[in-house]
Amino acid sequence: MLAGLIPEETITEVQQSLDIVDVVSEHLQLKKQGKHYLGLCPFHGEKTPSFSVSPDKQLYHCFGCGAGGNAITFVMEVEGISFVEAVKNLADKSGIAVPEMDSVSSGAGKNDELPSQNEGHELAARFYHHVLMNTEQGKQAYDYLEARGVTAELMERFQLGFSPDQPEVLKGLLDKRGFDFDQMNEQGLLYRTESTGELRDRFRNRIMFPIRDLRGRTVGFGGRTLGGAEPKYLNSPDSPLFHKNELLYGFDVARKAVRRENAAVLFEGYADVIAAHKAGVDNGMASLGTSLTDRQAQIIRRNTERIIICYDGDNAGQDAAWRAGEVLEKQGLNVEAAMLPAQTDPDDYIQMYGPDRFQKEIIEMALPFMSFKMQALKKDKNLQDEGDKLRYIEEVLKEMTALSRAVERDFYLRQVADEFSLSLDALKQEQYRIFKEQGGKKHSPAGGREQEKEEKRRGFDHYSGARLNPAHQNAERYLLAHMIHDRDACMEVQEKLGGEFNLDHHIALAAHLYAYYGEGNPADTGAFINHLNDPELIKEASDIAMLDITEHMSENELADYVDKIKNYPKWVEIEQIHQKLKEAERNQDVELAAKLGNEMINMKKALKK
Repeated sequence: MLAGLIPEETITEVQQSLDIVDVVSEHLQLKKQGKHYLGLCPFHGEKTPSFSVSPDKQLYHCFGCGAGGNAITFVMEVEGISFVEAVKNLADKSGIAVPEMDSVSSGAGKNDELPSQNEGHELAARFYHHVLMNTEQGKQAYDYLEARGVTAELMERFQLGFSPDQPEVLKGLLDKRGFDFDQMNEQGLLYRTESTGELRDRFRNRIMFPIRDLRGRTVGFGGRTLGGAEPKYLNSPDSPLFHKNELLYGFDVARKAVRRENAAVLFEGYADVIAAHKAGVDNGMASLGTSLTDRQAQIIRRNTERIIICYDGDNAGQDAAWRAGEVLEKQGLNVEAAMLPAQTDPDDYIQMYGPDRFQKEIIEMALPFMSFKMQALKKDKNLQDEGDKLRYIEEVLKEMTALSRAVERDFYLRQVADEFSLSLDALKQEQYRIFKEQGGKKHSPAGGREQEKEEKRRGFDHYSGARLNPAHQNAERYLLAHMIHDRDACMEVQEKLGGEFNLDHHIALAAHLYAYYGEGNPADTGAFINHLNDPELIKEASDIAMLDITEHMSENELADYVDKIKNYPKWVEIEQIHQKLKEAERNQDVELAAKLGNEMINMKKALKK
């Protein structure tokens, strides 16, 4: 893992200065369960938490996809950076100085070019912000924002800026700082004109909204025109640095409030997010001018269980809210919808009625998503007309069929029954008919059993470390767990067992442990994992290290593990003989069968001694 590029003592100091729970909590919501913390795995999509973090062992492991490691490997994987970059990032959090390294040091990450590309965006963000806040060129944009109620404090918080109406002002600044123009073109700060092929500034005469990734780094921009230029809003193009379908505007600013409130508010645009912050809704964020994606919903779900959608009050906004809600529900979020008056957006509402009414009458009065759907389905229907009424009831029942909880379905069925003076039994029968028409796929008994099995598989029982593995495999896992945590135990196993493990990855881990302790290293799980280069071995080591074991392994325990491991090949041989015995009996070869039978008996006796 290129650990050698940073002094071992620095790596150790960084690891000892941080709590893995704090590091992981910056990226996903964790809940304490016994000795561990549980959350949704950031490395694969899931609704039931299977990602476990151990504060005692300073390790994480996902029981769903197998991901595992220490704080450094977590940062590497979740942020897509190299070992060296991860150590430096964690060192910065702890105020630890990392010795300067030459350019070779950072060559192991997935995004080796990103630092310089990102520096171009950071420079552009500072430049645009300076123009807005301190120059005559930015005065018109400043006055516009101020008239919209955007205070100087909010401009600072979101680092708002203004791009001058000049074709090469940013280009000149990038040139002076030595940035590569082709790279800046690829990243969307510049663009080539069709007529001459010259590179020009992409953003001109626009209020600039820096867009940051989950780490708070500026990776793109949204620009709102001040004049009549089209389009009204212009985003950076997708690039290796900027993926608008995987980012949420304002997420970096809102993250702490989201964790505090255990809720997020989703808006449609930049201006709505900033207006909401002005109104005290600090947990607001927005998708980037596109329909909400699964990836964006996963980011939200990792940080909260509850989401309030606050989209524009027109038909287009409500249709978009419906689509977004379904994407969010699919990720296991509790979805609510805040209802704005027709033809108003959050920014307009706050301008007209003020922050208090927005909080109390819009955000705090948000409807459960099913209630929002029921209201939406009533639009454009005359419920005094029998045909419209029946159509509405059938549409509502279809949506209710998709609800995961029986109590919730019953609650809304009773609402419809009361509203239209219908029999509850009749509605249940109709809902069952719709359910059968849809193929019985939603919430079928079989599906429920499968879900129950899955939840049990990922439940608390995994902490015991008990697995449905063969005895020799569990023996190897527990023996390796003791070896990871205890140098003396490892030395004793090396003497009594050496490399006689049966599984290839266990053989490899034992060899690495022998070498690790042979170099004079102390027992330190995090440091040992840093010595592993194979991602699969890192996962396996993390999984094994998370097992609950006694502090010290007794002589009897060691002897039992060693016997199970050494005897396994003999039991395999006995099984092979048993198969030959059955074949001899089928062939009526009495002499061979007797010989094989005696051989089996003798081998079993030898194993029991």
